[in-house]
Amino acid sequence: MMVGGTLLGALALAAWFWLRPNQARVHPALGAETWDVVADGIHNSNTDLIDYRGQFLLVHAASPYHMGTSDCRLAVRRSVDARHWEKVAELRMPGEDIRDPKFAVIAGKLFLYALPNRGFYAQPYGTVYSTSDTGERWTPFERVTLMGTEPEGWLFWRPKTRDGLTWYVPAYWNHHGRSILLRSTDGVRWSLVSEIWHGEGNDETDFEWLPDGRILATARLEVTPDRLLGNRDASTLLATAAPPYESWSYHRSRVTRLDGPALFAYDGRIYAVARYQAGPRGVFTRLGGALSRKRTSLFLVEPERLVRLSDLPSAGDTSYAGVVLKDGALFASYYTSEIRRDYPWILGMVLPTDIRMAHVPLDHLARLAREKAGPKEAGSPK
Repeated sequence: MMVGGTLLGALALAAWFWLRPNQARVHPALGAETWDVVADGIHNSNTDLIDYRGQFLLVHAASPYHMGTSDCRLAVRRSVDARHWEKVAELRMPGEDIRDPKFAVIAGKLFLYALPNRGFYAQPYGTVYSTSDTGERWTPFERVTLMGTEPEGWLFWRPKTRDGLTWYVPAYWNHHGRSILLRSTDGVRWSLVSEIWHGEGNDETDFEWLPDGRILATARLEVTPDRLLGNRDASTLLATAAPPYESWSYHRSRVTRLDGPALFAYDGRIYAVARYQAGPRGVFTRLGGALSRKRTSLFLVEPERLVRLSDLPSAGDTSYAGVVLKDGALFASYYTSEIRRDYPWILGMVLPTDIRMAHVPLDHLARLAREKAGPKEAGSPK
């Protein structure tokens, strides 16, 4: 009887995980519209988005599952309106996994940065790049050149520029625990500016510029990396630095552990599209835990706090967005498991995931930020 009861309990729990309806909270004031871009029954993930020569370019990973596999490839798609897409290229690393692609146009050249990975676990070992004139034909992947730090092991996030001449990129160490800021003028050779953070399983790091010229960066702090049940002390690092970006000040947020961040600036404020962990945090649902429910969400990012504004329709394995601001709207690409269900992350990693596009009027976003966070002068921790 005891064995039968245990089995029935396990089956009931599995059915609940599989069938429970989605509880993502999309704020009605956001005015968000979302739609499928790719829904082909495989595990699509890790998106980025750019407005290139008046057209949208989207890149995403396509794979049998979340874990590392040499079957993974990067698909590049093109669209005029972000609704109707054509596939224009596919990039691979022979015999290796490839993930976390990021676009940038540097010195007039279209770059695609990505992270190659060997083995089953998602543990990339460095950063490679490819270039293109049109987005259709790409050069073979090459390794970036790093000066002033270790030549290997740094994983690029998203390069950005404020003046169109000098580009900056945050990079985190492939064994976790360190993040740095690099700069370049050609996109190939990068030199060390400063160390952003050291310790606590420091991982994915993104940044944007505040109106006064300071950089505001976020970093995913795992504490103990890659733990199945996450860590109760995990958090989001909020780091700021004034030019020349060599000295940093810090705060933390426990609103979530900000995985896969895509930061962007609008009307004097910084926002992020990133992963949010929904629900209570207990023994089996610590921040970053594989049994937890995940969302792709919108955040207001300030030097001393992180304010969650709204979810986007999402569940399971999700987030890793790309962002374009165009025609008065935010266009955000992201990936997600079946949005009618609310799978835990561990199920989402082995089930199919779709690429979706979100359209949010920027004035709606700014209005919601004022409603939830107060005027721009507000910056005290909550």
